[in-house]
Amino acid sequence: MEVGVLGASGYAGSELVRLLLDHPAVTAVRCFSSSHAGEPVGRSLPGLAGFDGRFEPWQEAALEGLDVVFTSLPAGEAVPILSAARAAGVAAVDVGSDLRLAAVDYPTWYGYDHPEPTLLQDAVYGLPELWEEAVRRARLVANPGCYPTAVLLALAPLAREGLLPASVQVSATSGHSGAGRTPRAASHLPAAVENVQPYAFPGHRHVPEMERYLARLAGRPVQVSFLPQLVPASRGILAAAFIPAPPGWTQAGVTDAYRSFYQARPFVRVLDDELPQTAWVRGSNRCDVAARLDPRTGTIACLAALDNLVKGAAGQAIQNMNLMVGLEEAAGLPRFAPAA
Repeated sequence: MEVGVLGASGYAGSELVRLLLDHPAVTAVRCFSSSHAGEPVGRSLPGLAGFDGRFEPWQEAALEGLDVVFTSLPAGEAVPILSAARAAGVAAVDVGSDLRLAAVDYPTWYGYDHPEPTLLQDAVYGLPELWEEAVRRARLVANPGCYPTAVLLALAPLAREGLLPASVQVSATSGHSGAGRTPRAASHLPAAVENVQPYAFPGHRHVPEMERYLARLAGRPVQVSFLPQLVPASRGILAAAFIPAPPGWTQAGVTDAYRSFYQARPFVRVLDDELPQTAWVRGSNRCDVAARLDPRTGTIACLAALDNLVKGAAGQAIQNMNLMVGLEEAAGLPRFAPAA
């Protein structure tokens, strides 16, 4: 397959390129970037030294030679490319936010009217652990956001059991790469190191995505109160949600429910006696989850850890691609993290 990556110079885009270069079914990777057009990829991204590709300016004619296109662009910018890919019959995965919500949500949460609502009707939400069969049939996939991936995987087994309350409180930490490659005051070293920074509360853009798909799982509306925090790390998300424990449930019953729900899923590991840590999933496409019952307070803490650039972005996009084109779901994707 020949694949194209738009926004290949960003963190998520460059991670896509890195993983695709080692994918057994990918024969060529074309890198598109308006800000780096003409530059050797390995010069701008030294981690990809040895790859002889150059960044290209995007032209719609490029679709003629592509089997799959990935868009990793700022909000609103991917829509014309995704529309052209749909018209050309090229499979497309949007790693950005342009396909994840209903059209009515974009003015409130992203500040613009979605220019092509029909795209939203055709797109499938690509969280394979929850909607694999829909992804297999899709030609247009909305890759989930990093925080929603962690929160949905942490809560999905209980949501399917009808156990979510009408309002869920979620706290999550993220490394700074989740905000993209463009420098900001918050990511300046003196501001970031030895500092935990709460931000975007209330009103983080991932809230409507969490609510939309938790509601789909639960079969009724679910509100999410979400407190995100930046920690002094480059990668990793740890999300924690708290829900009331149903009467009569035990820790063994909770763990069994999670194990049953995620059995045979190659990228979700349900922990027994340990709690998830970001270092255990760094660089992998795995999400570690755990649910712990606190009998004193009658609360279940639902936790998930993932690498925001892999399972939270590029790795999950490739997982979706694999399903869309009929490959093994895990093809070309790392399941294990380094020891240090």
